[in-house]
Amino acid sequence: MFYMIAKVFVTCHTGNPALNQPYICIQYLLCASANANATELSTLQATLQSCARERAPVRGKVCHAKIIGMGLNNDTLTSNILINFYSKCGLISDARKVFDEMPQRCIVSWNTIIGSYTTNGREQEAVALFINMLREGKTPYSEFTVSSVLCACATKRNVFECKQLHVFALKAAMDWNVFVGTALLDVYAKCGLITDASRLFESMPERNEVTWSSMVAGFVQNEFYEEALILFRRAQVLGLEYNQFTISSVICACAGLAALIQGKQVHAVLCKTGFGSNMFAASSLVDMYAKCGCVVDAYFVFSGLEEKNVVLWNTMISGFSRHARSVEVMILFEKMQQAGLHPNEQTYISVLSACSHIGMVEKGKSYFDLMVKQHNVLPNVFHYSCMIDILGRAGLIHEAYDLILNMPFDATASMWGSLLASCRNYRNLELAEIAAKQLFGMEPDNAGNHLLLSNIYAANRRWEEVARSRKLIRDSEVKKEKSKSWVEIKGKVHTFTVGERNHPRIAEIYSKLEKLVEEVKNLGYKPETEHDLHDVEDSRKQELLIHHSEKLALTFGLMCLCPGVSIRIMKNLRICGDCHSFMKFASRIAGREIIVRDLNRFHHFTNGSCSCWDFW
Repeated sequence: MFYMIAKVFVTCHTGNPALNQPYICIQYLLCASANANATELSTLQATLQSCARERAPVRGKVCHAKIIGMGLNNDTLTSNILINFYSKCGLISDARKVFDEMPQRCIVSWNTIIGSYTTNGREQEAVALFINMLREGKTPYSEFTVSSVLCACATKRNVFECKQLHVFALKAAMDWNVFVGTALLDVYAKCGLITDASRLFESMPERNEVTWSSMVAGFVQNEFYEEALILFRRAQVLGLEYNQFTISSVICACAGLAALIQGKQVHAVLCKTGFGSNMFAASSLVDMYAKCGCVVDAYFVFSGLEEKNVVLWNTMISGFSRHARSVEVMILFEKMQQAGLHPNEQTYISVLSACSHIGMVEKGKSYFDLMVKQHNVLPNVFHYSCMIDILGRAGLIHEAYDLILNMPFDATASMWGSLLASCRNYRNLELAEIAAKQLFGMEPDNAGNHLLLSNIYAANRRWEEVARSRKLIRDSEVKKEKSKSWVEIKGKVHTFTVGERNHPRIAEIYSKLEKLVEEVKNLGYKPETEHDLHDVEDSRKQELLIHHSEKLALTFGLMCLCPGVSIRIMKNLRICGDCHSFMKFASRIAGREIIVRDLNRFHHFTNGSCSCWDFW
């Protein structure tokens, strides 16, 4: 360096008499050096930003080393770019080290590191860093800081911290800001406080497309499907633009309600807006058609997509599984692997569930072994639950019980419930009492478990125990979930409960139902009163069975839908044996397909038979 300065000095002194002052020569040299450093630093900053986009940690670290070598690592802008680069590459510890070594930090520095903690699943550290920022008091926070911390609270589902931050935003007069307001309603929705989220949404002076999307998604996450559809219609009336996430949430709402007509309308919107090929929206669309009972339409959408990821394959396989289309499940399972994709945990849950629905015990066992040996998927509690269901439904109740005792997990309530249901089907009182005892401890307020055990006692003619079980239900606070069924007619969903009295056409429905009952009885239908556990006379039991919600929904569908049109009925609980038998006879009389989606699966009734082959 000294040699270079001397050389420049000599050159200037001998070659240019006008520049005969040494300090002038040195000043020119320093300016030239500074310009060169600035140019190189600008190039390195651009390279770092490129490395952040491309997630290229090695190349970025080389740039960082050059910056340190040039002595420019104290530059605030460069440090911010480095924090962002390390964050995007998932190297949070390195990002924090750069942040801690900064001699001077600006608001961008704090926002970048807090945001990096939030996006990389370290929410607690994001909140702690925000608190440190406030305690330091050197850097004023912004709306982006508050919204980042709110996103961290949303991921943690921390209601208390969320409310604290809401108060903080009010005090800082930031609650009007669209970013802060959107983050607040999102965290309220994710914490299950959907009323607070809706109230906040309505009070916001400004809303963007993310705000509307978050509110629609919040309704769907909390199973307020009708409210989600109403909000979407409001957005349409206002002429607002919506993104693929909004449309996907609305499709999920249609799936939850089994609102096929509205689902098709949203499908049209999806195609019109150009989001039809979006993988996220396409998966929701396939799921919606499958849940509405249109598995053929679901497969049509699935087949029309050129690119398919694991989620999309899983959605289609799951749809076939719910409809007991076991052959299609196995074909798709093989095609998925031929496409170069590996089955994951969700794939095997759907495949095992399909085996359960049709009693394929050996096939189920082979898939369970294949999962571990070939695809290195460790079986979780859901896979074991499927296996217990497969064994129990096939009558291998003792084998199912042995699996419960020997598996590496504590048995869940669903496992014991599956075993208890199998004991009812095969009248195994010994294991039924064991399963029921476990369920009473896990779900003390669930009356369904008591009813199942009472049914098993009745099947085994243990009348004293039946009376004791029924007395326990009457005297205690155990509750049976109220059965309800719904059917979509001309875009409107009509809901029925057992013994419904509030529907505007209920008198006409009961009159039509009485005629239908006489017709099915002429074909050989007999009310199966063992499925009603009320302590009343047999004639009264028959009357109660006739007024089950799915029969009322079916009757209304027959009254309102054109001849030949399929009737799609959705139910919140498992369909009872009597209603299952009734639907088979009704499908013969109506000459049309009757589709019932219950808690577990779909039943397609056609010409007196069901797709489940009475195995459900």
